[in-house]
Amino acid sequence: MNFIVSSSQLLSHLQAVSRVISTKNTLAILDNFLFDLNGNKLTITASDVETTMTTSFDVDSATGEGKIAIDSKRLVNILKEFPEQPLTFNIDDNTLAVDIVSENGKFSVVGMNGQDFPQPQELGNEQCSVTMSSDVLLQGVSKTLFATSTDELRPVMTGIFVDISQSKITFVASDAHKLVRYSRTDIQTDNQSSFILPQKPANLLKNIIHKDNDEVRLAFDKKNATIEFGEYKIICRLIEGNYPNYQAAIPTDTPRKLTIDRVDLCNCLRRVAVFSSQASNLIKLSITANQLTVSAQDIDFSISAHERVKCQYEGEEMEIGFKSIFLIEILSNLNCTDVVVNLSDSTKAGTFIPADGATADEDVLMLLMPMMIN
Repeated sequence: MNFIVSSSQLLSHLQAVSRVISTKNTLAILDNFLFDLNGNKLTITASDVETTMTTSFDVDSATGEGKIAIDSKRLVNILKEFPEQPLTFNIDDNTLAVDIVSENGKFSVVGMNGQDFPQPQELGNEQCSVTMSSDVLLQGVSKTLFATSTDELRPVMTGIFVDISQSKITFVASDAHKLVRYSRTDIQTDNQSSFILPQKPANLLKNIIHKDNDEVRLAFDKKNATIEFGEYKIICRLIEGNYPNYQAAIPTDTPRKLTIDRVDLCNCLRRVAVFSSQASNLIKLSITANQLTVSAQDIDFSISAHERVKCQYEGEEMEIGFKSIFLIEILSNLNCTDVVVNLSDSTKAGTFIPADGATADEDVLMLLMPMMIN
């Protein structure tokens, strides 16, 4: 079989799916892209067994059909060096020799039998499906991914919990120190179900999906999920288990309310955090009626810093400590001018929400556990 394809078009699709390929594959063939030619349509697949990603597009011309696996690293490295031009792939179905013919030369490699490439799991009969705009999925993943855990002893916490009802879809992530809950009501579904999306496919979606309101089709059963959008399809194995009752961690009695410019606070934290202890990253917030004092110190190096920021505050004066890295992460992932911090006391979690409210279709809440102040 052979086909002609644009070098830049092929490279863009290969770079997208190559993110799936692991650096430590158990099967040698997984270091390859699977090329599947059917008519004028070329489908390229990359996989690490747990997650598989495919992309399909029309080539300029083609004869014959079939499957072949081609070394991913070598192919991407070759294509990066080509200016935009048509490339001809001549593939010998018997010897699996692949000749890539450019305007000025020829590059020859040997492929592997495409029939040996592992096939992704098919969804069972008891599957649920939901249709949404790409913006819903992109925002849901982007807002929550940073809060997932890396603790492999609690695998359910390492993914994003996706809870779907007839009226909304909710994305939740937590590492026991911070928690993010992001909800949207602009979805189409008749189902009510939930699943836990692993970090790797979530990262793929964050990097590949575009905020262009294309339709995304999501289907899943108890073990696997498929996500289709544009020219791409992701098939992944889900994390099995029951997600903890995250609602119980969100405080309902928060008599203290701090309203402050998000960017001013974030920049202040970045400056003062330089002087915090490298072991704890503890930063202290001292709050009065119209002023927040941010301070940090590292006794071992005899350094300290404090800075004042204007704010609005309702409630009794208080001091509370947070891990600076986590607090900066939360503020950086909120898209608002002013942020409202709801507090109980120095031992209970604070919640962070946009002061101006989210859009009519979305709701976002972020939570951070405090640290003990010495």
